[in-house]
Amino acid sequence: MSVGEMLAATVPMARTLKLEFLETTPERAVVRLPDQADYHNHLGGPHAGAMFTLAESASGAIVIAAFGDQMGRAVPLAVKAEIGYKKLAMGVVTATATLGRPIADVVAELDAGERPEFPVAIEIAREDGAVTGEMTVVWTLRPNS
Repeated sequence: MSVGEMLAATVPMARTLKLEFLETTPERAVVRLPDQADYHNHLGGPHAGAMFTLAESASGAIVIAAFGDQMGRAVPLAVKAEIGYKKLAMGVVTATATLGRPIADVVAELDAGERPEFPVAIEIAREDGAVTGEMTVVWTLRPNS
């Protein structure tokens, strides 16, 4: 089962929004939110909450892809998130996530008994390529006790 299939199967909000996990690698995660009238805002585009969930889901996908092999000893947790809405989003929107720190550095901190934190940057774009939002989610790997 791919990371995207696993997230779609186990995360109720991903299923509710019908998120499509297009790419999930340790280097990049790409997730699409289909255009659905049930999740439109007052302007006819995707609601801000739906776009937040889209971006957060892309960040979670890359975290699982990058650190899935560490799950036996640590739990990934989102620590904080910040989002900026830049342009009007209409129709289908796609979130592309990238890690802000090298995987090896994060794992080295975990190996040293620390609780590493690392940012994931996410860009939200319309089908025409216009960036409609940017989000950063800071994640941690909490060591199992």
